[in-house]
Amino acid sequence: MTYLFTSESVSPGHPDKVADQISDAILDAYLTQDSNSKVACETLVTTNKVVIAWEVKSKGSVNAEQVARDVIRKIGYTKKEYWFDADSCDVEVFLHEQSPDINRGVDRENSDDQWAWDQGMMFGYACNETENYMPLPLDLAHKILYELNQIRKEWKIMTYLRPDAKSQVTVEYSDEWRPIRINTIVVSTQHDEFISPENDSKESQLDADSKMLVQIYNDVKNIVLPRVKSKISDNLQKLFDENLILYVNPTGKFVIWWPNGDTWLTWRKIIVDTYWWKWAHWWWAFSGKDPSKVDRSAAYAARHIAKNLVAAGISDEILVQVAYAIWVAKPVSLYINTYWKSKVDFSDSEIAKKIEKIFDMRPNAIENRLKLRNPIYSQTASFGHMWHEPRNESGLELFTREKLDYVNEIKKEFWL
Repeated sequence: MTYLFTSESVSPGHPDKVADQISDAILDAYLTQDSNSKVACETLVTTNKVVIAWEVKSKGSVNAEQVARDVIRKIGYTKKEYWFDADSCDVEVFLHEQSPDINRGVDRENSDDQWAWDQGMMFGYACNETENYMPLPLDLAHKILYELNQIRKEWKIMTYLRPDAKSQVTVEYSDEWRPIRINTIVVSTQHDEFISPENDSKESQLDADSKMLVQIYNDVKNIVLPRVKSKISDNLQKLFDENLILYVNPTGKFVIWWPNGDTWLTWRKIIVDTYWWKWAHWWWAFSGKDPSKVDRSAAYAARHIAKNLVAAGISDEILVQVAYAIWVAKPVSLYINTYWKSKVDFSDSEIAKKIEKIFDMRPNAIENRLKLRNPIYSQTASFGHMWHEPRNESGLELFTREKLDYVNEIKKEFWL
């Protein structure tokens, strides 16, 4: 028997992601001026309006309205016909100082003693289904929207594209948890009304709508998917077959919708940001939070551990859980689950003990190891926090949690 598993992604123009990107851009603006800034930022997006509320302790000063407009403009909301654009939208800002009761726990005389700002359980996951050690359905969902977004920004083909889009990928797996084939792909993309009806009749409008949908379907099938396939391994390309089911804008015309159509918030795409529901995730989210919040930094550290373990050959897939008590620096637990796929002669609990020796999971140690006090978060807030390849940009290391810099040390510890 086989089973199906589905994952989803959203584009940078999805309003929840607009909110995430604004919150992280405000965080970056503070960290640029004061690397020790403590920030927690929330953003709400609705019809031509942005509401930003945040608490902060920083030596820096940020014009949040300007930051928000710059983010919206960069994403591509620049036309009044979108009912939401960078120049005309209303931006409201609300700022207050961080509670001193919170701050005294994270600003310690000895930085190594920095406490976890709250209790919680953070998860990291990796598997060898893809070259970047992400689950295949989510990896493909991100890749589809990444290519769609690149095409939109190039303005050479598919020039009707608007910023908002969603994708969904269903993969068929064997009983041995191995991907067999790509079963279904769903792509919904906002677009201009690029074919006009011949007259004002309902029939003429329906005919124009139908022609638009046919062109968008064919462009996704013949332009977007081939670009995605060209950037994955030959083995994964073979999972696309003639029985693939493809839905494109299955609800019909997608001209005016989000953000004009609803209200959206920071932190509402936490599963898109991680590994999807098959793999555990703590209910807190990431964007808008400085790295003293372990619900962000420790989740990044857990991904870093899991990816290096799988890359070192410890197991085909690994889940890492780390848990903290409020105002205690050292984690209360570190848990490893290899899903009965371990390739070493150690139990999961023994693996966890060895990992505790290699990785210091105190909050300040995580910040230093992954260089999280740099303004690196704006680039993180779309296409998933655990998906991008590590790189250097403007003198900063981005996506350090994705580096495979502990593989040799892990192999040595496990005698591989």
